[in-house]
Amino acid sequence: MSPAATSSNESRTLNTPIDGLIIKAARRIGGGQAKEVERFIKFAFVGLLGFVIDFGVVFLLQASLLPPVSELNVAIATTIAFVLAVCSNFIWNRWWTYPDSRSYSIRRQLTQFTIVSVIGGTARAIWNAFAFAFFGALSTSLIQSALPAYHPSALDERKLGTMIAMFIGVIIVMFWNFLANRYWTYNDVE
Repeated sequence: MSPAATSSNESRTLNTPIDGLIIKAARRIGGGQAKEVERFIKFAFVGLLGFVIDFGVVFLLQASLLPPVSELNVAIATTIAFVLAVCSNFIWNRWWTYPDSRSYSIRRQLTQFTIVSVIGGTARAIWNAFAFAFFGALSTSLIQSALPAYHPSALDERKLGTMIAMFIGVIIVMFWNFLANRYWTYNDVE
């Protein structure tokens, strides 16, 4: 890469205080694949931020405008939260995880990133809509076995179930998102 291209690319790279730690960990863990390990660690950090946004928005919506009284409310709340998290994740991944991916336009990458995210998010929303009640009842049963006096309202049980279903869905979708984005959206990096 020419010095001009390097300086142009560096000006479009986001540097954070934890970059040095991530690079050291990636070299130690990844050996010859250190760059891929570094990308995965950064992707995981970005995903963690998205997770906080996602869960925080669902929590706020369920506590206010969209209580989990129906599958539709759960689907709407988790979809709104998902869209906000995807926007954050795209920005951070574009500028921090894959700063060397610039041969495609931002519009193309945003479209591809969104397609990958929508596939994962749709699968997660379907999972959440059907699993939240089960996990709410299961968690209540488990808690009551340890704390017999615990008797949450049906609404609180469903809120807890939503969070548990989301957590499981997020873990599964993270692997889909990383692999699909790495080998499709950001396939122009070495």
